[in-house]
Amino acid sequence: MNALPPSNAVMPNSSYETTRFNALQHGVLSRHAVLPWEDRSEYQALVDALVAEHVPNGPTEGHLVEELAGTIWRKRRLRLAEAAIYREQLRKDVTSHDANYIAGAALMAEIGRPWGKVELPKAFAATVADTARDLRDVKRDQAMTRRAESILAAGEAGAYARALAELREDTRSYWLECLEDPDDQSCKPTAEALEAWLYRNRRAFYEDPIAELEHREAIKEQGLGLAYATRRLETMARYEVHLDRKMERTLAMLIRLRELRRPVVPV
Repeated sequence: MNALPPSNAVMPNSSYETTRFNALQHGVLSRHAVLPWEDRSEYQALVDALVAEHVPNGPTEGHLVEELAGTIWRKRRLRLAEAAIYREQLRKDVTSHDANYIAGAALMAEIGRPWGKVELPKAFAATVADTARDLRDVKRDQAMTRRAESILAAGEAGAYARALAELREDTRSYWLECLEDPDDQSCKPTAEALEAWLYRNRRAFYEDPIAELEHREAIKEQGLGLAYATRRLETMARYEVHLDRKMERTLAMLIRLRELRRPVVPV
């Protein structure tokens, strides 16, 4: 025969227990724990879960469970605040002239030389597929430009026209714009001038873009690292330590009260 529970045993599933814990839904702490724009049902679900876990007996233990709920709720706010700080710092980084150059420092270890300004916003927004597509496009431009350079280097008759036809359309259009610029005396419709112009712009046209695209993940890590290093998190970190200690003390008090309630078994 199964032994009957002692007369003072707590029955968490009884209707009595449901009624007894209704006070936690309407207590002073519960009423003021949730800010107007927060979801009260989420907070109440947290309270209910803690009640089911700790089964408080009496107003003191009920108060401690409410304290636990409030502490956990505030720690949840800290996660939201932390994310908001990171997003705001990233916004500052992508709109800051200096931050884009600092992000380029990520490539010093990758390519062995200092780096100029990088496209930090594009690095954050790009997917793996975006990067692969952009890299293919730039390498195609590189291959077309190198074919044009080879034609110019050979120096055969009609090299200028044939090299110009090999260039990608936007590169060719840029060259034609340079020819029309009266202030740019280096641009002339000759094979020598075109070859020199392509050589001067090879880094801007494809060498630097390829390096940036191939190391886009390093750039993203650098940019995120800048955001994570913000000092605005120091106050939050101290507050979280305070909440952690409060939670530990509250749990310790609950456990102690439960031990005091436990019937003494005769030796």
